[in-house]
Amino acid sequence: MTASRLTSLLRQGALALSLAGAATASMAAPTHWSPSWMAATQPLWDESFVLPIGIPARFERQTLRQVARLSIGGTRLRVVISNEGGTRPLHIGAARVARHASGSAVVEGTDRVLRFGSRGDVTLPPGARLVSDPVDLPLPALSEVAVSLYLPEPSQPAGFHFDARQTLYIADGDLSAAARLPAAATSWSTRVYVSGLIVETPQAPVTVVALGDSITDGNGATPGAHTRWPDALAERLAPRGVGVLNAGISGGRLLKDGMGRAALERAGRDVFAQPGVRAMVVLLGTNDIGWPGGPFAPQEPAVRAEAVIQGFRQLIEMAHAHNVRIVGATIPPNERALEGTPLAGHHSPEKDTVRQAINRWIRESGAFDAVVDVDALLRDPARPTRLKAAMDSGDHLHPGDAGYKAMAAAIDLDALLGNDLR
Repeated sequence: MTASRLTSLLRQGALALSLAGAATASMAAPTHWSPSWMAATQPLWDESFVLPIGIPARFERQTLRQVARLSIGGTRLRVVISNEGGTRPLHIGAARVARHASGSAVVEGTDRVLRFGSRGDVTLPPGARLVSDPVDLPLPALSEVAVSLYLPEPSQPAGFHFDARQTLYIADGDLSAAARLPAAATSWSTRVYVSGLIVETPQAPVTVVALGDSITDGNGATPGAHTRWPDALAERLAPRGVGVLNAGISGGRLLKDGMGRAALERAGRDVFAQPGVRAMVVLLGTNDIGWPGGPFAPQEPAVRAEAVIQGFRQLIEMAHAHNVRIVGATIPPNERALEGTPLAGHHSPEKDTVRQAINRWIRESGAFDAVVDVDALLRDPARPTRLKAAMDSGDHLHPGDAGYKAMAAAIDLDALLGNDLR
């Protein structure tokens, strides 16, 4: 055998061994797609509602840039785009994603084109969701990403989320690839179109979902600072590789539609359809009790404690049917809620009696897999129908940053995740 022939065979053998090794490694270490962030979508409401939607009625030849923080990290990323609530097709002319720096700026060298079925532009039918192709962009846990969409045609808001606690930047023209949007860009505290971020992980997804109203959505938290209680919970669970999704909707209710669909209806999509969901934390009831007879629902009769309790029982049955652990949170006090504003009306002695009856059942019934006593944590010992001053955002309805941090710290992670995920 000639030396050249021997060298050729050795090279072929080395290549074969390399390919076999890569295949073995691939089989030994499969990757998974894990949800890392979400924004629960809401229907748009009309001008007769007590609150404006707080967003332009349409976009045209404009770039929208939105920032979100991941809970868990991964080696690649997919972005979920939503035309839910839209009545017309949504055309996206260009889409990009990058690591976020500050303001509307992105980190240099991290900008990537988003493609959909290998195309850089895409049209979504009304009501549809679409997941992007994978993007090679390694991202650590708790990192921020910025998603930029260029909308060349008249586009109505869809995939809408009212209280983002994060700035939506809007600039004229296709600036999706710009490192920073111009100072003339307008800003809003809402979300549109971007409804989810999914990362590639070496382990199968393990997900916790927070289902709630504005107290879960983070009203009262510092905008852009990631100080909602699900954010603080994500910081506690990131070392375990557990994703945390915030399915809070401001004005959300358990039993009826509010500023979003009733939780009993949307739990199927926002909670049980999430990949790897193992547990959920439920903090609802404030608006079921507080809205009737007030400016949000002036014609509605008062809700009975038994009706809310029955709603919780149904949610518990749904969770257990999906093999999901469910942690119930007691309803915090709200005397003087929104006092001095046109939105006051959440509190009355009669409504507080209903709240306390529901809280007794949450604490004592044993129906939930575990309980976090938010009421006991946040209430003023000297006036238990009010929030403790140090925990209050100032509107007497929503906690502030300190209150949200304390709420997340009060959740027993072992009780939340169960024996198999400790």
